Amino acid sequence: MAGSGTAGRGGRPAWREDLVDETATARVTVDAQGVVTGWSEGARRLLGYESSEVVGRPAALLLAEDPPAGTPRDLAGLRRWSGTAALRHRDGHRIDVALLAHRRKLNRNQEGPDSEWFLVSALDPLVSALDAPDGPSRSSRSSGDDALVMWGFAQSTCTLALYDTGLRLRRANADMERVMGLSEDAMRGLRLPEIVADPQAELTEECMRRALETGEEQQLEVSVGLAGHDRVTVWATSLVPVRDAGGVLQGVLLSAHDVTDQHLARQRLALLNDASVRIGSTLDLARTAQELADVAVPALADFATVDLLPSIEGSQDPRSGPVSGTVTLRRVACQSVLPGCPEAVIEPGALAAYPHGSPAAECLAAGRPLIRQVTAAAVARWESADGDRAERVRRYGFHSVLAVPMQARGITLGVAAFSRHRRPEPFVEDDLLLAGEITARAAVCIDNARRYTTERSTSLTLQSSLLPQRLPRQAAVDVASRYLPASGQSGVGGDWFDVIPLSGARVALVVGDVVGHGIQASATMGRLRTAVRTLADVDLPPDELLTHLDDLVSRLYVDDGDGDGSTYSTADAGAIGATCLYAVYDPVSRRCAVARAGHPAPALATPDGGVELLDIPAGPPLGLGGLPFEAVELELPEGSLLALYTDGLIEVRGRDVDEGIATLREVLAHPAASLESTCDAVLHSLLPGRPIDDVALLLARTRALDTDQVATWDVPADPAAVAQARKLACRQLAEWGLDEAVFVTELVVSELVTNAIRYAAPPIRLRLIHDRTLICEVSDASTTSPHLRRARTYDEGGRGLLLVAQLTQAWGTRQTHGGKTIWAEQTLPAPV
Repeated sequence: MAGSGTAGRGGRPAWREDLVDETATARVTVDAQGVVTGWSEGARRLLGYESSEVVGRPAALLLAEDPPAGTPRDLAGLRRWSGTAALRHRDGHRIDVALLAHRRKLNRNQEGPDSEWFLVSALDPLVSALDAPDGPSRSSRSSGDDALVMWGFAQSTCTLALYDTGLRLRRANADMERVMGLSEDAMRGLRLPEIVADPQAELTEECMRRALETGEEQQLEVSVGLAGHDRVTVWATSLVPVRDAGGVLQGVLLSAHDVTDQHLARQRLALLNDASVRIGSTLDLARTAQELADVAVPALADFATVDLLPSIEGSQDPRSGPVSGTVTLRRVACQSVLPGCPEAVIEPGALAAYPHGSPAAECLAAGRPLIRQVTAAAVARWESADGDRAERVRRYGFHSVLAVPMQARGITLGVAAFSRHRRPEPFVEDDLLLAGEITARAAVCIDNARRYTTERSTSLTLQSSLLPQRLPRQAAVDVASRYLPASGQSGVGGDWFDVIPLSGARVALVVGDVVGHGIQASATMGRLRTAVRTLADVDLPPDELLTHLDDLVSRLYVDDGDGDGSTYSTADAGAIGATCLYAVYDPVSRRCAVARAGHPAPALATPDGGVELLDIPAGPPLGLGGLPFEAVELELPEGSLLALYTDGLIEVRGRDVDEGIATLREVLAHPAASLESTCDAVLHSLLPGRPIDDVALLLARTRALDTDQVATWDVPADPAAVAQARKLACRQLAEWGLDEAVFVTELVVSELVTNAIRYAAPPIRLRLIHDRTLICEVSDASTTSPHLRRARTYDEGGRGLLLVAQLTQAWGTRQTHGGKTIWAEQTLPAPV
């Protein structure tokens, strides 16, 4: 062997000359019909036939005699065969040859047989680079082998195979023979890809070549399907260059450790980690089920389905405990290693009945996961109940099924089924535990999604009932509105809007936003909306109304909390907090008073095309307490467009708020023909997709009452002026053609003017407003408001205001900067 390291032709080491000597092995391929399809140069050297003489002819013509008695006649069930065959040389003499035959799979997409036989035979198992012309003689080969074995096997203690510099096996220890299922003699003189018919063998040989070229150890991990093993095994392989005492490379030692169990454990851990990240990314039930199927395929199964009980679709919790007998399930998700899930019999969303004895029904009845091997008898039983399912099982070769009941919080949701038909190994107990883990996680997420869907539906119903179903008709503004609930996991929020008719033909415009989402936010929104309407009914100015509303939110926190309010601070405002904008518009004076509590400023588009955000002091959010609010009053041209909205309209993830405001201004600068179309344009421009937060939008176009619809008189503080006030009012009604309202109006004017003269202070002013209704107002400088009382038998007064309340549609008092105004409103007959 000493000569193996000497220089060959061109000064290169001799072992480099025949590093891969393709002619040292006879290699033949034979198709499933026994016809030769491939013939190597090594085969020509062995039997003397040229390729053209053999390819296309039956391989049996090469036999010198019938196969020996120990040779299996039927090779259909084998993956590999080794033994000795008697072949006939071209010149007629007999040759006994050691053969190793592998069954190889072909491309499944091509037509014809799906496998062929690959036969190899070493021309001389002892021929290698060690026997180069300038190497050791044949007589010294045995001693050289002994030395090589001593050097190689002394350096490792595991499954071993020793290859020479020609990459041909020279020695294999007993464990290597056990793993390969072949004797050393059957493998001797063959290259690794000829011993193991697997693509990973080519990779390993490439690393062997690199070890010889670099003189450095190579390490790799390969997954190999070995003959005689019922599953793919994983090997941690080291390829160590072997040197003689003089440091000259003599070969390479392959040492391998079976790390299949560790590899599978890592895979299972990785799958659990993947499931924890991917399953439950949303609160959408169908998407969560699909995420479970996507995680399981192909890491655990070739085909996975998720079927849920129809009862989980209702608002009530499904029943707890096992589900027995034939069970009806709805297909929610499926996934396959094959495009389009052709194995699926049931379409997503469809219902199907699973009979007693099927894996799905059996695991639901048992209340625990189970593994079932698909046998011919089982398929025959299924065929009587579901022929389509049995046909798919046969067509795709299902052989192992793992069914897991989906349970969460004591209730049964459905079943997840995992099947194998491509990978050959069946499910084992470790797979059952793994499937149970990821299914349990998915079940909790699906139950969360189910509960969220139920709560969201309840919140939407509640919120819809609390929001105005129809905006009231009034003279001050034309309005249009939109409300969009949040999508995804945000849930329904507490955004609201309102239009509240006020006395004197005025109108209040309100937009608010409660902190948080869900039923609590919707309920709080309803309480605040009711409070605003109540406070608006007493005609409070915007800043005062927000102050009262701020006190209410603070009290709500105390009432809904578990304390007495003594520890309430501004940090607690987020528990029950809200923002609000309140505006009051008067169509007579065309003036609008606005105040806001931490809410986005409204936008104003004037008839000349200008758009601006109104400069209204922001004020603190509701619930902080103790901080003042400031109202701003401005005059609006008739036909101005006010846009009130919540922050969900302009604050969108991935877009700057200023950009959202600029877009809003651009749309309002070019309004559509109608307010409804303008609403749609605003939402389309600012929210092309579903919003992640609730959005409330209220558009109001201002109107102004003509001067001939309003009549105003100053009244002297003299009781004699009451008669004159009645005459002026009656004359004005005649001009308006409201003769039928004269009687009631005379009585109202007499009562209100008399009270102002008798109990209040000048200046006193009488005003009539004619629009959809007839409004009579008397203003004075006193801040004392009258109130209804029941007059006793001998009282001289106290009956007039009660009479006014009975004869008119509504009456009331509102405070003004200089005193108060008492008003009464009459309905008018509809015009003919």
